Amino acid sequence: MNVVWIDGELLPVEQARVSPFDHAVLTGDGVFETLRVYRSIPFAAGRHLDRLDRSAAGLRLPPPERDLLRTVMDEVVAANGLVDGRLRITITGGVGSLGSDRAAVRPTVIVAVGPPTAWPAATDVAVVPWPRNERGALAGLKTVSYGENVVALAHAQERGAGEAVFGNLVGNLCEGTGTNVFVGLGGRLVTPSLSSGCLAGVTRELLLELVDVAEEDLPLSALAAADEAFLTSSTREVQPIRAVDGEPLGAAPGPLTQAASAALADLVERDLDP
Repeated sequence: MNVVWIDGELLPVEQARVSPFDHAVLTGDGVFETLRVYRSIPFAAGRHLDRLDRSAAGLRLPPPERDLLRTVMDEVVAANGLVDGRLRITITGGVGSLGSDRAAVRPTVIVAVGPPTAWPAATDVAVVPWPRNERGALAGLKTVSYGENVVALAHAQERGAGEAVFGNLVGNLCEGTGTNVFVGLGGRLVTPSLSSGCLAGVTRELLLELVDVAEEDLPLSALAAADEAFLTSSTREVQPIRAVDGEPLGAAPGPLTQAASAALADLVERDLDP
């Protein structure tokens, strides 16, 4: 992909620049959304822009106009000739000081696209020893402050897993580094409630509408004890979990996972902005 949009301009990637004083570079001050692109259309764009607004409000960043972002997303997809792939919107605090205080400047806005990620049919996960803080200022916001996720994912990969899973401060199941978690227990499909500190994933939200899912607080141990489990995200869609900390689950995919995957696939075929 060779064209990106930065602050009002479509530019070749080689000419695209962000200031070394941008507050996202200096402090992680920014929010983002990643959308799946199917048939040259960003999927569930309205829901992603809703969450972008919520994240920006939580970080006290003024978001760009929604109509502008929708136009820019289409322009970047078309300029890159993208049919199937991923799109990312990033909004930062703009050029600022070397400290935590944000300058009174216009935010930096970036829209870029790339090819789809080739996820395996199923993945192993590792539970990490560091909890999510469900009471923190950034809980539930999709920010660019991903250092914790980078460390957790490296921890999981060192153990042969493809994703890391966090508990929270009270020992309940929370989320992955870029995923929501669903578990099948005795024929019931359950996902952690938002009070756990997990991100309100767009795919998670869609599945809550498409299939029978309960939102409940679950002990972290419920994941390894599940009959089946899966991860969701915009790019992974529905990905079965094969093993937890090296211990295989009963089925990957199990019947609940298969039903969720089929429901999402059917939605993608019939409605690209649900």
